[in-house]
Parts: sequence; structure tokens; C-alpha cells
Amino acid sequence: MFRVLSIVVLLLTITAGIKGQELPYHISNKAVYDFIDELANKGIIELNTTIKPYSRLTIAQALEQASGHPSLSNRQREELAFYLKDFNKELKIGKDFDKRFDVFYHSDSLLKVTVNPILGGQFFNNGDKTVYHRWGGAEFYGTIGKNLAIYGSLRDNHESRFLGGPEYISQRDGAVYKGDNLDKDYSETRGGIVYSWKWGSVGLHKDHLQWGSGYNAHSQLINSAQAPSFGFISFSLKPVKWLDFHYYHGWLVSEVVDSSRTYQVYNGDREVYANKFIASNMFTLRPWSKLNISFGNSIIYGDTDFNPTFLVPFLFFKSADHTYNSWDNWVGHNAQMFIDISSRQIKNLHLYTSLFIDEIALTKMFDEEQKSNDVAIKVGFRATDLLPNTSLTAEYTRIRPLVYEHFIPTITYKSNQYVMGHYLRDNAEELYLSLGFKPLRGLDLKASYTWFRKGKDYQKIFDSGTAENHPEINLDSEEIRLGLPFLNEERYKNQSISFKASYQIVNDGYIFVEATKNSFAGPDKELYTNPYYLDGDQILSFGMNFGF
Repeated sequence: MFRVLSIVVLLLTITAGIKGQELPYHISNKAVYDFIDELANKGIIELNTTIKPYSRLTIAQALEQASGHPSLSNRQREELAFYLKDFNKELKIGKDFDKRFDVFYHSDSLLKVTVNPILGGQFFNNGDKTVYHRWGGAEFYGTIGKNLAIYGSLRDNHESRFLGGPEYISQRDGAVYKGDNLDKDYSETRGGIVYSWKWGSVGLHKDHLQWGSGYNAHSQLINSAQAPSFGFISFSLKPVKWLDFHYYHGWLVSEVVDSSRTYQVYNGDREVYANKFIASNMFTLRPWSKLNISFGNSIIYGDTDFNPTFLVPFLFFKSADHTYNSWDNWVGHNAQMFIDISSRQIKNLHLYTSLFIDEIALTKMFDEEQKSNDVAIKVGFRATDLLPNTSLTAEYTRIRPLVYEHFIPTITYKSNQYVMGHYLRDNAEELYLSLGFKPLRGLDLKASYTWFRKGKDYQKIFDSGTAENHPEINLDSEEIRLGLPFLNEERYKNQSISFKASYQIVNDGYIFVEATKNSFAGPDKELYTNPYYLDGDQILSFGMNFGF
């Protein structure tokens, strides 16, 4: 940790007095992110949408840039004025502007701080039983001087019936549940402190990250933000208009018991989890206006102490791992590479693709018999305003076997047992279509169709010691993982049609209703589907919330 402190002190010294407050704005307020995306698709603003969350200052500057633009529709002008009631707090001092409601707000030349409650509830009916999820808490955020930002929040959750869990294929936010009853409670706290300057920032957080393109919930290949928030150090640079750089080092939760450190107490065992860390970086180049080419790599390392080598932001981490662990996978760690391309060079059209490489053998990648490479790919587009106030989205995702997995359980691409990438995990494919319509300020209507299918869980087969019962697995091969076929057997599938309407009454205050028709099928239907959703395939839900 001495090295971390030295880096922070150095940055504080060389950037003193330079303005740049970077206060992360959580991705859960999707309406704000969708509006910023809409402005980018229309060519009104330009920003890197591959890396989220944005800062409040980034959003404020984007809204300010869009103000008065001739391409805005009447509804978009109203949306922009509505959001500036909130984000003008980043651009102005004091309260002398049309400001949103806050329970507490203070602003002067030194200190800005906002405090608000978090309240919400959602009811679900499957045709047989009505259950609910309620949550409550509070949040604060603010800036001190020209460079320092702080934020924190707490929300306590209760589900009258267990609705989530890492064992199920679900697009619900990940949670660490407590208690053994059918009803469940869990809490989520997030926060951080960020020191920023004109061309960069460094921070300490417990929060979510979303890296990669994709509009369906938790469908990003790199970081989907489905796993519960975890602690990490962030470092970002934007020295020129054509280059962004982002890095984080995180402390993940393995939930793998370290028996050597587990010990007995008076009423049982105190279980200690094995250490698990992640280091990840992403470079974004902008060779032409409105074209972002992002590439980076990450490493999951565990069963060891914190390694300051992986604090060096710009490394190729797999090579660094070879320095410590040679080429032996039994003592080495789990590295990944990724590429994301996002183009808005055609007005009103966002074209994107993501590639996640978990394991690759270049000499065998075109060998049909080997079927090599643990890779995932997503391609998609969103067309905005083909008709006024509409959006059309289509994306296809294909994830080969063993992506995100590893034969050493402490270095899987997971935290708290939740995959940090796509919610379908491995050996799966998905088609997602949606049509959105925003007839007036704050009202969002969306119809969507999701089709997916999933094959065998090969990692579970290997862990259970039953690989010899599966003839497609070549046990004589030195590289077993390179011979696994993609979806040779369909084990789980679903077609889902959903209609959702939400209305933002005041800033961060929503009412919403959603109707969903599912068609779960396959031998693993009960394994991957929460029992409540099996009891009825038509789900009607409605609720309201203030804050996130």
C-alpha cells in the first residue's frame, strides 16, 4: 500500500489547483444515460459511451453543450431543461437557478453537498401470487474545493419472496442475501472519494462498473455491473481529445473457503475466504470523429497476497503474471483481453461490437476440429429518431464454452459468485430487440423481445468428475478446453416479450409498470429459473421509487 500512497501524493502535488471534479453518477438511473445516448446518436454531443459510469460533470457538460442545438425536438428540449435542474449544480455556485427538489443542498465556493432519501417498492404478480421488493436508505454526494469529490449511499432491501440469487439466469441486480427463509433481506452500500484534475482522476470506491457496449440489462461482455459492488482503486486519463485511458484494481469476493485460515470459535467455524483480486485497463482511441476503438486487458489473481505489480496501470497483465508464475496454469492466474468498437459516424445510428477473449490459441483458431478459443462477441445497433422520439435496437451475442470460467475456482471472472460479464454466462447465445417511444418529457414506453438459449455447463461437468460420460470432451487432449463444441445440446432456453412504461415525475422520482411473458424450456429449466417465475410465465409488475 506504500506504493499506492506514493502515487496519490505525487498526483496531488503535480495537479494542485487544477479544476476537475469527477463525481461518478450511478448507472441505475437508466433514463439519464438513455438521454445522453440519444444526444450522442443524433451527433449533438460526442463522448466515450463504452466506459460507465459517467461523472456528474461529464453529464452536465454534455447537457450544456446540447442546449439550444437546432436538431433538438420539442420533447428533447424539455428533457434537457428538466435534467439541467439537477446537473446545473455541477456548473453553478449557489441556488440561483431553476433547481430540482433536494432534501438538503448547500453550495458555496468551497463546499457543495446534496443529501436525499432513497425509497422504492415494486410488486410482482405471476397470476397466482403477489410478492414485493421494497428498499429504503439515503445518499449524499458533494465536492470540496476544485478537485475533491466524495459520495456515499446505503439502501436496505427486503423481498417477500426470494427473487434473485447467483445460481439463476436472471437480469436482476446481484445481491448478497442473508437469512435462510423464503423471504430475503440484503443491503447495498456504495461510496468513494475521487481526486481529479483537468486531464485525469484517481479514486477509491466501492461501486459498480460497466465496460462495453450493449443496451439489454447486464448484457455487456466486459463488465455488466450485475455483480454486487466491490472495492477498487480507479485511475483515468484524458490527455488529448483522441485518447482516453481507464484502469482499476479491485478486491473481489471469492466465496471460496480457505481451510488453512478457517478456525473454530465457540459456536462453530469462522470461515475465511481465499483472496481474489482484479486489475483491468482500457485504452480508447478516436481516429476519426464519433468513432471509438477501445481495447484492454485484465487479470483475476487469487490465493496470494495483494501484488503491487498489478497496480501499474498500463501493463499487459498476462505477461506480468508469467514473471511470477512461469507458464504453468496450475500456479498462474486468469487473464482476459477485450475490444469494443463504437461508431456514431452515421447520424442517428449507433453501430457497435464487443469482443471478450478469455482464452485464445492463435495457431488453432481456424481449426474446425479443435473448435478452439474461449471468446464472446456482441454485435448491434441502435437507430434513433427514424420516426420522431423513437429508438430501434437490435443486438446479437454469442458466448463460447468456458468464457468467464476457470478450473481454479478462486480465479473465475466472478465476484460473490456472480459473473462480472454477460448475465447468460458461457455456452450461450442471445438475440435482443427493442422499440422505444418517448411521446413527451419523462414518459418512456418500450416493447422488447429477448430470445436466448444455453448449452451444457462444462465447468460443472469437470468439477463433478463426470467428463468421461460426455463423448464430445476429448480427455486425451492436453488442452481439453480447446475441443469443446458450442451449444451441441440445448439445455435451457427462453423467449421473453416485455412491455414497460415509466414516467419520471420529478428528478429521480418514477412510477412504472411492466408486463412480461416468458417461455422457459429445456432440461435445465428448473436449475436456472427462480421458482417464483416457474409458477407463472406471465409477470405483471408495478412500482415507484425516488432515488437509486
